[in-house]
Amino acid sequence: MTSTDQLVVLHASPAAAGGAPFVEVPVAYDALVLAGFGGPEGQEDVIPFLRNVTRGRGIPDERLEEVAVHYRHFGGVSPINDQNRALKAALEAEIARRGLDLPVYWGNRNWNPYLHEAFQEAADAGHTTLLVLATSAYSSYSSDRQYREDIAHAIDEAGLAGRVTADKVRLFFDHPGFVAPFQEGLDAAVTQFLGEGFAPEEIQVLFTTHSIPTADAERSGPRDVDWGEGGAYAAQHLAVAKHLMQTLGGAVEGGGGVPWELVYQSRSGPPSQPWLEPDINDVIEELPSRGRKAVVIVPLGFVSDHMEVMWDLDTEATDAAKEAGLRSIRTATPGVHPAFVTGLVDLVLERLEGTPVAERPHVTPLGPWRDVCAPGCCENARLGFKPAAAGISP
Repeated sequence: MTSTDQLVVLHASPAAAGGAPFVEVPVAYDALVLAGFGGPEGQEDVIPFLRNVTRGRGIPDERLEEVAVHYRHFGGVSPINDQNRALKAALEAEIARRGLDLPVYWGNRNWNPYLHEAFQEAADAGHTTLLVLATSAYSSYSSDRQYREDIAHAIDEAGLAGRVTADKVRLFFDHPGFVAPFQEGLDAAVTQFLGEGFAPEEIQVLFTTHSIPTADAERSGPRDVDWGEGGAYAAQHLAVAKHLMQTLGGAVEGGGGVPWELVYQSRSGPPSQPWLEPDINDVIEELPSRGRKAVVIVPLGFVSDHMEVMWDLDTEATDAAKEAGLRSIRTATPGVHPAFVTGLVDLVLERLEGTPVAERPHVTPLGPWRDVCAPGCCENARLGFKPAAAGISP
């Protein structure tokens, strides 16, 4: 390797700057930054918020208004900001319980408070070695690399380059703390349907996540691995779903003949652009022809009950189940479930203590995921590469 080929990990702590996938030495982080998606908190916020979400795509306001109706149905208020406030408070309480001196700051990608403001607030308080926790568990452009781009952009926008470092907590799709709330909800829903007299083969489990363009899905995860159709994004969801079914408790321990499938929702691209399928509502419509009488909807791709859960699942998918004559239960997202909050702080401690990779918990063969992303990981097929923290350039 020549001097011009040296690895570059933007804004990294010295321990992460070498580009090794796992950081197994302690790092004295002095603050945690919670990075969220953001959401409107009033009718007047909706269109400006959607402009932020779709910036660079040239989508006119009249098309944005088609999506805005979902937010307007709930008074123009997305629940996601309050959910992040609750998560921040829960993290602070758990951090205090463990006796850690680690203040928590919060910033969003698309709405107030913005991520660059959180970095500025931390720096103004004298915190310079930052660890970022993004509220997203899986590999893809929008759920991983874009957050890493946001970190790099926020540091530059705040004028903090060279003054602060920022590493990122690893993706936690198969961490026990993230998986436990889904297991709890799945077990309870299947047990309830069995108690109502449904046979295992009459119950369909649908694990659902946000659809993304297939071109982005194919670029998700490290590029030197053949992940199969849907890239690392689909592979991670499938691995967690398989684990949940294999550990299903109660009267159908180990799955017990209950059929399951990974489905997608919340597609927003033009009809000409391929996105991951099948759509949850299309699958629900055909379930009676498969002999199903009840459906368990598990929002596996979501950390909390934000708009895509409240509208696309609690409204549209639930209505589709009723129209199909199916009993339905939508299980809970992790939210501020104690196991999830505890697990997130465990992930923070991994980086504070430099936990060896062999000692890091995970429930699928794909984990534990990397601390530092591989070059080219989760490229946006349309936009290409932008500067991104917590990973080797590009």
